[in-house]
Amino acid sequence: MPPLVEPAGELTVDEVRRYSRHLIIPDVAMDGQKRLKNSKVLCVGAGGLGSPALMYLAAAGVGTLGVIDFDTVDESNLQRQIIHGQSDIGRSKAESARDSVREINPYVEVRLHEERLDSSNVMEIFAQYDLIVDGTDNFATRYLVNDACVLLNKPYVWGSIYRFDGQASVFWSEYGPCYRCLYPEPPPPGMVPSCAEGGVLGVLCGSIGAVQVTEAIKLLTGIGEPLVGRLMIYDALEMSYRTVKVRKDPECAVCGKNPTVTELIDYEAFCGAVSEEAIEAAKDSTITPRTLKQWIDDGESIAIIDVREPAEYEIVSIPGSTLIPKNEFIMGEALAKLPQDKRIVLHCKSGVRSAECLAIVKAAGFSDAVHLGSGVVGWVNQIEPQKPIY
Repeated sequence: MPPLVEPAGELTVDEVRRYSRHLIIPDVAMDGQKRLKNSKVLCVGAGGLGSPALMYLAAAGVGTLGVIDFDTVDESNLQRQIIHGQSDIGRSKAESARDSVREINPYVEVRLHEERLDSSNVMEIFAQYDLIVDGTDNFATRYLVNDACVLLNKPYVWGSIYRFDGQASVFWSEYGPCYRCLYPEPPPPGMVPSCAEGGVLGVLCGSIGAVQVTEAIKLLTGIGEPLVGRLMIYDALEMSYRTVKVRKDPECAVCGKNPTVTELIDYEAFCGAVSEEAIEAAKDSTITPRTLKQWIDDGESIAIIDVREPAEYEIVSIPGSTLIPKNEFIMGEALAKLPQDKRIVLHCKSGVRSAECLAIVKAAGFSDAVHLGSGVVGWVNQIEPQKPIY
């Protein structure tokens, strides 16, 4: 595959000293390092995957690094988002990442895009860069990134992490499949938990982020065999790597022979964080933490059901709650455990899973059941602030 960018005119004496270990690799050498210097790479997200990606791209000598992130640093980020530190809590992630990149390599130009990536700005932002590194953690943005790159004919390096498992690939519709060829449709709402719900081993971010940067360097310099048409799957518990072939789908909605997606769409609606059944069930059946607290204080006949996982329940719980994980509702096992003589109050971490369970419960005949819209996070913030959140 040809190099993605042309080489820069020259390296300074200081740059030669800095990149000397690259320069003595025959496959990289002076030409490859000049190409890195002339490259413009955008990292979508400065979180778990964006952190190691930005740091290693900076260290490698990529001339221009873009960072798009509208979030601020939270203490729970520090377990895996190594580009940020304790003193950065509360700061803009983009600004924190910029300062770390400058400390690693002052020769790198950093461009900040402190805004939410969406259909209104993605084309303009992506057009400024040679390569996109996708470190997002939600399906709506993944499909947005993919479709924009296909429409702009740009390659991007994709990564995904969850608990102990990671995946990575390179999608470039000109030479192989795109993300939609691999995943034509997003999973049903609530089917795949996010890292915020399911967790992630912190060091896994480094493993997959490093693979993404390796692929980026190969694409920019034109060396090796990129992961175009291949999906790398990593299992940290077994310490195993394997790759599977991904073929270009001739019927793909965006890169196929007769594409039906010829412009950007509403990706939030396409992916749907919550099912229509859950939205309907939660209508007029959502309560606040203060309402729940009042019911408890008044001795109302209620059964507080926590639909999270056991590990989450161990971290923090609402007094008097009973743990029945969401999967038991999906399998139908939970219904037999629900009391018939009490009003059911469901809750999870933030209200998404409990809304899905509420739809199941109401369909089973518990018509007066409700759920806690802000979940245990809202309970802690408003009622028991001395307890931890995660």
